Amino acid sequence: MDIISLAIQYLKDFIGGIGVIGIFLLMTLESMCLPIPSEIVLPFGGWLASEGKLDVFMVGLAGSLGCLAGSVIAYTIGFYGGRPFIVRYGKYVFLKERHIESAECWFKKYGNIAIFGSRLLPVVRTFISLPAGVAKMDFTRFAVLSFIGSVPWCFAFAYAGYYMGQNWESLGQLYDLFTIIVIAAILVLSLWFFYFRRRKKCDADMQKKV
Repeated sequence: MDIISLAIQYLKDFIGGIGVIGIFLLMTLESMCLPIPSEIVLPFGGWLASEGKLDVFMVGLAGSLGCLAGSVIAYTIGFYGGRPFIVRYGKYVFLKERHIESAECWFKKYGNIAIFGSRLLPVVRTFISLPAGVAKMDFTRFAVLSFIGSVPWCFAFAYAGYYMGQNWESLGQLYDLFTIIVIAAILVLSLWFFYFRRRKKCDADMQKKV
């Protein structure tokens, strides 16, 4: 059994041992930028609910609250530590500088909407709290948007695991496909945005010359 399989088995045992509290703790760690796969944690919790061992609504709620707790911790680190601290120590939790740059780019472009929307996107959702803290975004607004944005993600995966039952692990393949689609969509939108902005600038320059 490889390291990844052992890690996944550990997550299962952890959740199976303490239930929704385990889901809350794991999702807290995930939102603190640690490599905890929510696409494993939440569907597995949903499957346990389908077996009558947990309540599926509580699985989704515990996941959402865990996301909020972890996001607040990451926000606080960004707020008080700043970008240099994150760049220096992020490597110890597998956080690379390109992850920070990607999240910063989203935050700078879309502001408050980035906090809500990024919670529905792979990878970016985990790291967006750090630049929000660095930028010293209003805490109340950040917390509210983070929680509201996390609810669809957490409940969707929890109920998917619940209805898929023992086949919940097949969600991993769907998640990979979803990730590819999202990345492709972001790339297309970014190119369109760049083209539109450049064209608008060219038109403005032409009008000045006239």
